[in-house]
Amino acid sequence: MKSHWPFDQGPKVAAVTSRQVLEQNLPILRVVHYSDDASWAFTCGTTNDSEDIRIVAMEEMLNLDNSIVQIADLPPGWGASRTVANGPWSKYQLGA
Repeated sequence: MKSHWPFDQGPKVAAVTSRQVLEQNLPILRVVHYSDDASWAFTCGTTNDSEDIRIVAMEEMLNLDNSIVQIADLPPGWGASRTVANGPWSKYQLGA
């Protein structure tokens, strides 16, 4: 882990991900930085089912895929997506 933590939420703060990312090793293709509580979600974009939600520490997500550091500056109320693992991120404002 880097000595400088890149996200606005600490390494031990809870983040949302999916069963598919954790258990099936699907790539993180969608990221949301929520405006209401500044929380983060890192998903594959293949499911919206509540039973697939998993809660992990922010540091677990960075350890799983360190390319998400590229969107660590994503402001609350914004999202980012990409079409393939390690592909370029497209940032967008949520609800826009």
